[in-house]
Amino acid sequence: MTIGSFLAYGLALAIAAAIPGPGIAALVGRALGTGLRRTLPMLTGLVLGDLIYLLLAVAGLAFLAKTFASVFLVVRIAGALYLLRLAWNFWRSGISVSEVKAAPGRRDGLASFLAGLAVTLGNPKTIVFYLALVPAVIDLGAVTPTGFAMLAGITICVLYTVLLPYVALAARARAALRNPSALRILNRFAAVAMASTAGWILARA
Repeated sequence: MTIGSFLAYGLALAIAAAIPGPGIAALVGRALGTGLRRTLPMLTGLVLGDLIYLLLAVAGLAFLAKTFASVFLVVRIAGALYLLRLAWNFWRSGISVSEVKAAPGRRDGLASFLAGLAVTLGNPKTIVFYLALVPAVIDLGAVTPTGFAMLAGITICVLYTVLLPYVALAARARAALRNPSALRILNRFAAVAMASTAGWILARA
């Protein structure tokens, strides 16, 4: 593979990742509700989902997505149910003024990570990008183990670079809120964003 191929892949991925979709909606809703640090596991789950599809595309094993469709289905449903639980909690009570400054917990890290993974695995935009568009950008038959490692590194760097600003801005907006009325609106917005993402996942399950 050439440097031009890596650059073309990185640029195409950055454009695709920057387009708002279920992944960004879930991240923004999560960051508005719980802050930056507790959203990072979800972001990592999203990135892992991309790496899974990249592996399938490079290995020429797109059929595995159908062969293991039941596994992907379970992951998507579990992630959607977790998002619905979060949405219900935020709609019913959400965060209070005192909790805005509270240190984030870690008990829901794994669930948040799986929710992010579920969003990516069930995202048609991601599927189309890796299994249809990527072969048009790079010669998959020429990808060596070293080349794949470089593509994976590019994927990780590009996704974190593109998606972290969304999370940071949402988390900053959350931290700027200090009155109950504003927090009530924030909680409802976060609940709607997460519930909409969960509904989108379940509709395609």
